[in-house]
Amino acid sequence: MGPVVSLVSLTAVVWWALGQHTPAWPRGASRIGLLGVAVLAYAAVTALRGVRWHAILQGAGVPAPMADAQALVVVGYMGNTVLPARGGELLRMYFMGERTGSSRISILGTILAERTLDVLALSGMLVGLALATAASTHSLLTLWLAVAGALLVLAVALAMLRRASRAGRLGSRLASFTLASRNLFSAQGAMLVALTVPVWAGEGCIYWLVGRALDMRLGLLACGFLVAISSLAAAIPAAPGYVGTYDASIQFGLRALHWHGGQAVGFGLLVRLVIFVPITVLGLGLVVFRYGGRASLSPLRRIGARTAVDVARAERLAVEPEVVK
Repeated sequence: MGPVVSLVSLTAVVWWALGQHTPAWPRGASRIGLLGVAVLAYAAVTALRGVRWHAILQGAGVPAPMADAQALVVVGYMGNTVLPARGGELLRMYFMGERTGSSRISILGTILAERTLDVLALSGMLVGLALATAASTHSLLTLWLAVAGALLVLAVALAMLRRASRAGRLGSRLASFTLASRNLFSAQGAMLVALTVPVWAGEGCIYWLVGRALDMRLGLLACGFLVAISSLAAAIPAAPGYVGTYDASIQFGLRALHWHGGQAVGFGLLVRLVIFVPITVLGLGLVVFRYGGRASLSPLRRIGARTAVDVARAERLAVEPEVVK
């Protein structure tokens, strides 16, 4: 489905863009300099992600050096840009397993915990935006009830996982896979949530800087809105680099904020340039010069297939615990 969704989305964006004015570009050294600051801000956000992943790995018993956690976050984002089906996560799992000798299914579980934190942060941003723009008391009450219901479901799910693990009813592979996620229901989890907040606040700053470079005065709420919808669009099946879906989500968000024409087209192109190009080039360099290049990737397909089988078996054992015996 991914390539089809991307093709349809990209066609719609291009068709719309051809009817707009010529894209706007930054003029003057100061505005071009803002793009440089945006690239540095994204580097800082990526470094925070590396610190967070390192903490998750340590909590799951994976003896990962900080340098590898930082480098492989970059490699993972590069892989998500150039490989289908979020292949960057497979690269992270494979290289970290090679470096530490730890179970790859445990490492994959730490990546799942990362994504859980991101979903919680994005959901919190959307709730905050809804609270800030709710038009009536009835809307606020409905929103709070929905939030309370979602938090209750999450808490019950985590509590059931922890209880099952203590009772020994989880298969060993499923226990390894879910360990990092279960750790989120602890003091370490609260610390990781606190670390996730500046990650996504930094993403909002990047959008704000790109807007300033184009003389688009986007407020904090507007930038948070754009970050939330463009990040959630990454969950839609698409071609590598979220081609089409990411671009359509940004233009949809800008249109909702009453920005259109050449400035909106230029904004979408510059955000993609800042967020995708530098990290992709750096990630490719790390694969070649730090992780052995193409020769080191030869067993990756076999390991990826085996990991998929392991995850499927772990899920089956969760449903049929008697198989463990």
